[in-house]
Amino acid sequence: MKPIKLLCLLLFASCFLSSVSFSQDLILKNVNIVTMQDDKVLENHAIYVKDGVIMEIAPEEDLTVAGYRTIDGRGYYIFPGLAEFHGHLPNPEQYGPEFQEEVMMLYLANGVLRIRSMLGHESHLALRDRVMKGELLGPRTFVSGPSLNGTSVADPDAGRAMVRAQKAAGYDHLKLHPGLDTPKFLAIADEAKKQGIFYGGHVSLDVGLVTSVTRGYRSVEHIDGFLEAMLPDGTVIDPTVSGPFNMNLVGQVDKSKLAGLIQLCLENKTWMAPTLTLFERYFGYQPAYELRQQPEMLYLPGLLVTQWFNTKSKLESDGVLAEAKVKPYLEFRQWLFLELHKAGVPMIMSSDSPQVFNVPGFSIHREIESMSKAGMSNYEILKTGTVNPAKYMEQEGQWGVLKPGAAAEFVMVQKNPLEDLTTMQKPQAIMIQGKFIQRDELQLQLNLIRQKYLRQ
Repeated sequence: MKPIKLLCLLLFASCFLSSVSFSQDLILKNVNIVTMQDDKVLENHAIYVKDGVIMEIAPEEDLTVAGYRTIDGRGYYIFPGLAEFHGHLPNPEQYGPEFQEEVMMLYLANGVLRIRSMLGHESHLALRDRVMKGELLGPRTFVSGPSLNGTSVADPDAGRAMVRAQKAAGYDHLKLHPGLDTPKFLAIADEAKKQGIFYGGHVSLDVGLVTSVTRGYRSVEHIDGFLEAMLPDGTVIDPTVSGPFNMNLVGQVDKSKLAGLIQLCLENKTWMAPTLTLFERYFGYQPAYELRQQPEMLYLPGLLVTQWFNTKSKLESDGVLAEAKVKPYLEFRQWLFLELHKAGVPMIMSSDSPQVFNVPGFSIHREIESMSKAGMSNYEILKTGTVNPAKYMEQEGQWGVLKPGAAAEFVMVQKNPLEDLTTMQKPQAIMIQGKFIQRDELQLQLNLIRQKYLRQ
């Protein structure tokens, strides 16, 4: 691209991004509305939005509000914006603060209007607040604090102090990683309850799934800990041969143990963040060189994609990701996911982006495909990315649904997503922060990001 043309695009984008604080009151007519209050579609309706809130939804001929901008929805469908509830906003020292803002745009351009960032940094609090104030265009964000793990937590008292500090700093959630022993974990769990902050994450081997769930884990990330909890009693796990996430032990799983674990999850109101696509791409047997060539990789720094390629290639060369080893484990995860879902254990849409070959925004659509392949219905899949995240944050009805009084956060697509999930991959417009942003504007931002990281 010629420098002058690129400069013009950058100036246009700068004006576009600087205008996000201005709320657009409008009526969107001639649309079919997937409210997510049920699995029905309100056909040939109009939606009236004022100050970022849905004021009225009615058949087009019944909604007459004078003096407001009116947009013809062309018979398209709108549904509540999706959520990525296990993401990782980058830190500014990695690729600069500009990359943080680019990641936010990658989410929006894919119809992801809410995120739960699960590896905290103080800069993420500022990003969250800039979005809330309308100073930055991006998804509404819930931010976890820095990792609580076997290395970062020196002892139980230190764990309690970290919980208090993260609550005081304004984080929305605690993220636990492996390596915690039981005394450290119990101190963290107890203090989190006292401070009134959600906590969840990986399941430390010393703690185990049962203790994690019964002591108040809000979410189990990656459906972690189930495989280990379903091994025969007395099984000794040798991490030097058990493989990533102990996948080499899948043949020893006693599936009859799952019913009791499901009952514990239901009794303790534990949520699951499945991240199916993470395991299929990071730990799956699809070659790294194929993943590297996928179109969405062009929206990221080349160095980051190379790091991902090297990480997965090393596992491949070591024989860790041989199909014979990995396939049974991936099949077990699909089975486990569906069994938990059928039993009523609630799920939140999550893909773990940006993580190895999972590009922000794009990876949510790969997660949707994975959930569909596992056997979840289209309506239930949409619930995991709309209604359920709001319930998770105890904000049910405030967002994740389209009804009067709820946040005006929605995506417009060409087809009915309850019938065709792939239509969500190309939003024709989004409504966020009181601003209606159409496809050409979103595409401009994507083009600018891709141009910045153009490979020679």
